[in-house]
Order: sequence, then C-alpha cells, then structure tokens
Amino acid sequence: MNSTLQQWLPFLRWWPRVNRSTLRADVLAGLTGGLILVPQGVAFATIAGMPPEYGLYAAMLPAVVAALWGSSWHLVSGPTTAISIVVFATMSPLAEPGSAHYVQLVLTLTFLVGVFQLLLGGFRLGTLVNFVSHTVVVGFTAGAAVLIAISQVKNFFGIALPRGASVAAVLQGLAQQAQSINPYVTAVSLATVLSCVAARRWWPRLPHMIVGMLSGSVLAYGMNQTWGLERTGLGSLGALRIGFPPLSSPDWNLDTLQTLAPIALAVALLALTEAVSIARSMALHTGQRIDGNQEFVGQGLSNLAGAFFSGYASSGSFNRSGLNVQAGAQTPLAAIFSAVFLLLIMLFLAPLAQFLPVAAMAGILFVVAWGLVDFHHIGEILRVSRAESAVLAATWLATLTVQLEFAIYIGVGLSLFMYLKRTSQPGLDDVKPVPGQMPPAFSAATALPDCPQLKIVRLNGSVFFGAVNHLQEALQAIDAHNPAHTHVLLVASGINFVDLGGAQCLAQEAQRRRALGGALYIFHMKDEPLAMLRASGAWDTIGADNFFTLGDDLMPVIKARLNAQRCATCTQRVFAPCKAVA
Repeated sequence: MNSTLQQWLPFLRWWPRVNRSTLRADVLAGLTGGLILVPQGVAFATIAGMPPEYGLYAAMLPAVVAALWGSSWHLVSGPTTAISIVVFATMSPLAEPGSAHYVQLVLTLTFLVGVFQLLLGGFRLGTLVNFVSHTVVVGFTAGAAVLIAISQVKNFFGIALPRGASVAAVLQGLAQQAQSINPYVTAVSLATVLSCVAARRWWPRLPHMIVGMLSGSVLAYGMNQTWGLERTGLGSLGALRIGFPPLSSPDWNLDTLQTLAPIALAVALLALTEAVSIARSMALHTGQRIDGNQEFVGQGLSNLAGAFFSGYASSGSFNRSGLNVQAGAQTPLAAIFSAVFLLLIMLFLAPLAQFLPVAAMAGILFVVAWGLVDFHHIGEILRVSRAESAVLAATWLATLTVQLEFAIYIGVGLSLFMYLKRTSQPGLDDVKPVPGQMPPAFSAATALPDCPQLKIVRLNGSVFFGAVNHLQEALQAIDAHNPAHTHVLLVASGINFVDLGGAQCLAQEAQRRRALGGALYIFHMKDEPLAMLRASGAWDTIGADNFFTLGDDLMPVIKARLNAQRCATCTQRVFAPCKAVA
C-alpha cells in the first residue's frame, strides 16, 4: 500500500487486521468501555467545571479521531482527571464555571491545545514529552488528587465553602463548620464510596463506579421520600442534554487567544505525556511499536474535533485503555465502538441523571482522587533517589500552591536542573589494572596501591561545556594531592560524547601535564568522541602516541615513559612490567 497514503490515513495500516473474530472482540470491549464512560465522563466534566454532558461529548468524536489517526491499537482517549483539574484550575479565575463564557473559554483552550499538539507532531518533536519525567507526572497527579478531593469537600459534607478556596482555607472551613455537617449528605457520600470500594474488591468484574452511583442514588431517593428534600438537602445534578454532540466554536478574539496560549501549551504537553506514556505502557503488553509523532497528530486532531463538537481538552486514559486491553480489544475499532455505545446509552439513559445526587458524585470523585495517587511509585521514588524525591515533592507542593500549569513547568525545570547537575559532574573513579587481564581491564576493586608516578582514573560521563569546569578541577586535584602524579591515564570507555569545549579541555590538560614533565594518556575512547578530538585538533595536541585502543598492551609502553630512576627504587610494583623487572 502507498506509504504516503498510510501517513495521511494511518488507520489503513491496521485495517487489514480486522476480521470477524477481531470485530466480535472489539464490539464486546467497546460495550464495556461505553458503560464505564458514563460515570467517568460526568465525573470528569464536574471536575473541569463544565456541564456534565460535556464530559460525555469529549469521549465521543475526539475518541474516534484519536483512534483513527493515532498509532496505538489500544489507547482510548477522552476526558481525564489530570486534564480536567488543570482546566478547572486555570479557567475558573477567568469565568464562572459552568457559565456560557466559561464553556467558550474551555472550547478555545481545547482548540489551542489541538493546534500545539498538531504542530509538535507535524514538526516531529515527539521527544519533547521525554522532558516531562515520570516523577513529575506522579507528583502532579498526586497534587491533582488532593485538589479534586478538596473541591468536593462542600458537596461531600453538605457545608458552605467559597468557590476556589485554597487547601488550607477548605480544611479550616471544614473544622469551623464541623457542627453544621449535613448527616444525610455525608451518609450518601460515604455509602457511594464504600459501595465503590466493596464492588472493586469483591466484584471486580462489575463497573465499581456505576455500582457506587446506583447505591448512592437509591439511598438518596429513599431519604428524600422519607424526610423530604428540604430536610435532607440532597439535590441532584439534573437531566443531561440528549442527542448528538452539538456544534460549537472557540472564541476567536485575539486577546483571548493570547491569554490562553501559555496555558494551552502546558496542557498540551501534559496531555501528550499522558497519551504517549500510556500508549507505550500498553505496547509493552501487546508487542506493538508506538510512533510518538503520529500519536501527537492523533491527539491534536482529537482536540481540534472536540473544540468544534462540544468536547473539552482530552488525552489518553490509563483506566479505560487498561480496561480496553483486559476486555480483549484487538484493534482501535474497540475505542470507536465505545464511543458509539456511549452515544446510544446517552440517548436512552440521559434522563436518569436527574436522580443522581450531587453527594453521590462527590463520593465518586473522592474515589477518583484516591485512585490518582500512585502509592507504589511514590514509595519507590522516596526510597531510591533523593533528587527524584525533591522533584516529586516540589511538583506536588507547586500543584497545591501555584497556578497548575506552572506546576508542570516547575517540575520539568527541576528535572532538567537535576539532570544537568548530574551530567555536569561526571564521576572520576580511581582504578587500577586487573592483574592477568588481556586486553587490559581496570577496576576500583583490585586493592592495588597507587603507582608513585602514574594515576589511573575512569571518567563516567560526557565531556561537554557544562562539565568542563568540574573535570578541570578534578584532574588538577590529582597532582595537587600528590605532585609526583604528573602522568595520568584516562580510561575513556564511559565517555559517550565530547563537544568542542570538552575537546579543548582535554587538550589543555595534556599541555599542562607536559609542562609538569608528565603526559595525559587516553585509553579505549569510542569512535564518536575520537572524531571530535581529531576535528578540533585536540588529537594532535594530546599526541597520537598517547591514545590507546582496547587491544593495545599499553602498560609496558607507558612504563617506559616514566622516570626510570624512580621506577628502579619503587617497591609498589603495581603493573605487570614492574613485577617482571623485580
């Protein structure tokens, strides 16, 4: 098939896989996904401050477009918790959540997110998401979980709290109004949570969110019938709009676009990180190869479709994608069937939403928030790495205390800072030759003493402009500690990259050692850094006879260049030639 046509219509690559067997599996997986989308879609829209039906709209056409133009066979796109909380946190200061102006701002944000994602995919910048580390995502989602729970405290306990209050203000308000907690509302919320937990533990095949919503709704209905709505205060969401996703339009005002552009870039990066990481995770189980740039294009087109068909910013969903795989999905048709079944469910069951109490939705969102906290990876990060723990903590705290889009930038910035700090201080290990090893090998565990004239070190890291100062100080510290160590052998097998500044650094060190009466020797350097040394002239400055390859028996050569009188009186006998002389 024409490769250009497949590039524009990537679904042609997997279409030949479709047959009667895969079609049946995809229909069943789609039905399962469509059922679970109902409570999730409503919950995510509530988190985002959008009318409930917008969460369902975002799981329809955008999911179909992402399935057709993405690269993953199992990724299911639509509204997600992290994106929803970012939408609410960034848009609520600009307009009243749920209002017509708010909805249009969110549609405009969705349009810009799609544009940025499409541009990143078109320019093949898929590697950008690699700068949003897993630690940043874990910290961000854990912070988002706290914000989701905090935003629902008033609905969970039936108390009055100001919209958009900080975490501290909400907790303070809860403590001050402890005597005013509505027992009916709290009972429904708790019943919803407990039903979700019980269904998930003892009946894992049942959609636990639907079980929780039904349990909370039945309890609230019984309470309202017994004591009356005025006494219980158990209000409902109200009926959802029924029908196909209506056409919509972003706000084309230039000031609005300029205001939302930086927010949209952060949301685009977060959404792409979610989608690509989930797609890769699914591919580990299925053996599929993921094209990151194609996934960018699919997600970009998906959000553009959402902007014009009443959706809001969407991404890949880990829960729904995992469920898709577990349900036996074989091709992206499963995600398409899921959207179709969701539409059918909406057409027939949307009026029942008028019986869904706000307290039950608060309980569902508490369950969603708890599920967002990745305790396993948080514990692993805290146990393994102090630097990653600092990034995790900073991202989490930033999510709670600053504008949400900046929390992502802070996390990414800290990750890059830690990386640059680590790479700018490459390790310089003290090593000795392993006795009897040929070709020569060097280790820090030989227990051999230092040669009085020759210091052997192994450099682990790249020699680039950021590491030059550290490397110069480390090499100068050798003869500062022992002035007799004028000769240095650099084991270079751990050097992957040398830039112009690094090449000049090595050349200057060779000149300095020559002035001290010694020399710099380089052993087992890879082809790419060697090419840079040749191109920069550092090869000539260091001296061609001071470079040794893996097969060279270098110790006799270097020993012959040391001070013979000192060697004659030396008792250390570190190298094999020394022992031969003895």
